[in-house]
This record gives sequence, C-alpha cells and structure tokens, in this order.
Amino acid sequence: MNTLLVTCAVVLIVPAAGLAYEKAFEETKPGTIEIKEIPERTLIVARRGESYFDENNAMFGQLFRYIKANDVSMTVPVKADINPGKMYFYVGTQDLTKDLRNSESVEVVVEPARMVMSLGVRGGYSEKNFEQARKNLFDQLQASKDWKQSGEAYAIFWNGPYVPAFMKKFEVHVPVVPAEQTKEE
Repeated sequence: MNTLLVTCAVVLIVPAAGLAYEKAFEETKPGTIEIKEIPERTLIVARRGESYFDENNAMFGQLFRYIKANDVSMTVPVKADINPGKMYFYVGTQDLTKDLRNSESVEVVVEPARMVMSLGVRGGYSEKNFEQARKNLFDQLQASKDWKQSGEAYAIFWNGPYVPAFMKKFEVHVPVVPAEQTKEE
C-alpha cells in the first residue's frame, strides 16, 4: 500500500514541480502545429560529436555542473540539436546580469529571436519519437504556402527525467521565414 501511495505521489507531484521553473517561452500543446516567435535568449551549451540520444547524460552533467558552480537557476525547456549532439539550458532572466563565461566544457551563447514552426508531442524522449515528429512537421511545412524552412530541426524537452514517458511533453522546431521573403532573395 505504501509503495502505491509513493508511486501516485511521484506521478502527480513531480510533473507539477516543473511548473516552478521559469519558462523561456510558452510551450506548444501536444497535437498542435503552430508558428511562434522564440525570443532572443542567452543559453549555455554542451557539445558532443555523437548523436544527442547517445550522449545526453554526459551533456546534462556538464551543464548541471556549470549551473551549480555559477549559481544559475534551472529553467525550462531544454533545447537539443540532434546530430551532432548539443544540449542547451536557457539562462533565467534573473541570471542575465551575472558574468557568465565559457568553461572548458560549456559555452555561453546568445540566440537571436526567430520564428519557428513547432509541433507539440506527448511521449518519451527517444530518437524514434523525435524522427516521427520531425517527419510530420516537415510534411506540414512542405504543404505550407506561407512559410519556408530557414534552419535545421531541433528538439525542445519540457520535462525532467523522473516524469513517466507517457506524461512527457516535447516539441520539434524548424526555423522558418515567410515564403515571400525567400522569393525576394
């Protein structure tokens, strides 16, 4: 009986605990495709030569040590370039005045504001789920007369490792520009 209560508490409380973190931007609801603007943000990034799905624990460890050493708050979501693997943490607004410097394993970057086509998904963070969502998003983008791709697809992960796979939410983003902008160039 106690095990059942603990399990229920973890399933219900742990996902809600993620709501206390600062959000870098609003999430795309699962099953929705939308165009949205991602604001300019400062991020910290760890890189590996392998696929994100082969090396995400190593990258997470590098970023976690950096935020602990520099007293940087955790935020959501986590951004991931898939191949080669890169994991990004968004720097919270209260930490932007800190003198954050590159370390041996982590780089501080500023990403400009950009428009993306975003697909919200519910499910585990796996290569198979990412690739299926990426394909669905590219199919939608190919059918669009209004938007054209302007960068590589990447993943956005909203939940921590202790959230059960069936409850996790993620997005796939593709940077886009208005179609008429590509005709003028």
